This record gives sequence, structure tokens and C-alpha cells, in this order.
Amino acid sequence: MVASTSVASVSISSLPDAIKNGESLASLRRMVVGELEYTTIQQQPGKYLAVDCEMVGVGINGAESSLARVSLVNYHGAVIMDEFVLQRERVVDYRTEFSGIRPTDMINAKPFVEVQEKVAQLLKDRILVGHAVHNDLKALLLSHPRHQTRDTQLEAKKHKLTRSSRPALRHLVQQELNIVIQSGEHSSVRAVKHTLSLNLLLNPRFEQVTDARATMAVYRIHRKVWDKGHPPLSSTISSGKKRKRTPSSDHESGSEDEDRPASKTSSHNTKQFPGGGRKGVSSGLSTVTRHTGKSSIGHGSSNLETKNAWWKELGNGSSGSKGSLRMKFG
Repeated sequence: MVASTSVASVSISSLPDAIKNGESLASLRRMVVGELEYTTIQQQPGKYLAVDCEMVGVGINGAESSLARVSLVNYHGAVIMDEFVLQRERVVDYRTEFSGIRPTDMINAKPFVEVQEKVAQLLKDRILVGHAVHNDLKALLLSHPRHQTRDTQLEAKKHKLTRSSRPALRHLVQQELNIVIQSGEHSSVRAVKHTLSLNLLLNPRFEQVTDARATMAVYRIHRKVWDKGHPPLSSTISSGKKRKRTPSSDHESGSEDEDRPASKTSSHNTKQFPGGGRKGVSSGLSTVTRHTGKSSIGHGSSNLETKNAWWKELGNGSSGSKGSLRMKFG
């Protein structure tokens, strides 16, 4: 990476610098192509993480997509995670032209569950940045709170950065940073057009600079505007810790149900299930009831029936009477 910096900087530095919304475009360009060097602190996950995933083709004619690579970078563009995913089915099409993935990349690939768990832990209590990020979350079989998600495609549409309702990442990057990405092989970590060939000669792994970095760069330019309307991350985390949680909400901390107000009749945000019971407690199961310090299990006991023989009290009050009925007319 260091050896390629001097070669890449010739073309990057030739582009004009400007300050946009407090961000140096020259610095962001260098971040995208991987020229920046990071301090120990800048290599920590931090508050923001950008994600990008790459897929390969499995099944008949490779028509089905399977997650093959996941990359996460922080606010500064430092790579926090870059893992290949072990395929359970035979890969029919590596889609190298688009994914940048080759058969040799699968040698040290990790199981999907292991990669998924690592991503989930990293994203917990952090703001997730992505382009059409719902696709990445779908591939990972994960969810994330909407108020902690920043989708550059949706935000670009909302704030009318382009005429397109679903602008491509390469178009946003070219418009905002005046550089071209995705002109050759795609990968979740990829290089800019005019530096790709030179850097690959010196470092074959340089093609892994990242799409996620480009997404983070676009977000940083518009962060102050795009973050308006979203609650501060610190407040959402603290409120989440104070709220009592059920086992189901702990398992899916990123569900959309957390955005909805809790029920006024209960301090727990429990989910209702058919039959009126709660998750894990069926309304048809026997339960323990307590009466005057004694407990009985099920639908009652003989002691309870004897003590509460209320039908013997009907009628004239005699213990042997089964009761009587009078009809009064007029």
C-alpha cells in the first residue's frame, strides 16, 4: 500500500481541491483510493461504519446470488473488516468482472455464520452507511434500526442530488468527487480508474481499496444535512439501555418495532401471539396460581373445590339446598 502511494498520488493530486460542506475533496479522494495513512485511533471502528458486499453466482447457470465478500470501513476509510465467505454450494460464476472475486480468494474464506456474527457485533450501537444498503443487509440476513442507517441512494433521492430516483454509486462519486470508480472489475474494495492499473502492478491486493470508502466519502460531504431529522446516536443508545427488554427484543435489537411507542398498559414492549399469550407462554398451558398462601397447579384441586362450594350457599342458605328460583310478574 505504501509503495503504491507515490505512483497514485501523481494523478490524484492533479485534480483541483475544494472545500465542500467542511470536507476537503482532495482528502476524500485520497481516502477512496487508499492513499491515507492512519493513526492507531483512526483505525478504531468509531461511530460510523460503511458496508459493501459482493456476490457470486450459484445454482443453475449461476443465476442465484450468494454472499461471497463483506467489507466494512470506518469514518476515516480504514478497513475494519474484509472477509470472504465460504460457499456451501459449488460456485458456477465468480462474476469476477463485477465482483473482483477469484477462486483463490475462497482458500481462507470463513463460514457465513461466523462472518454474519462479526458484522452484527461491529454494527451494534453504530450508524451504518451504505448505498442501497437494504441489499447488503438482505445478503447478510441482518436488520438495523432505521434511525441508525444512512443510505446514500435514498438520501441522494430525498435531497435531489440527481434526477434519478435510484442513482448509481459511481455516478454520485463522479458528481461529488470528480473521480471514476467501477470502471473495471468490481469489488467491495476497489480502485479508481486512473490509479487501478499502476497500483495493481505494485500491489495485487490494491484492488481492495473500497466501494465502502466511496460510499463513506459521499456521506461525509452531506453528513450535516442528512443527519438532520435523526436522533443523536448517544440518545438512542441510552434510551435503549433504560428500556426493559424481552428476550425477543434482545435477539433482534435492530427491528423496526423499537421505533414504535411502547404500549401504555404495560412497561414491557411484549409481542402478542395467537391465542392471547406471549412468546414462550402459551395461553393453553397450565400455570401456577396462588390462593391464601397455598398454591395449586393446573385448573384447580379438590381442596379448592371443597372450600369454594359456592352453589351450596344459594337459596335459603341451608347447606343441603341446591337453590331455588322465583318468578314475579306484575
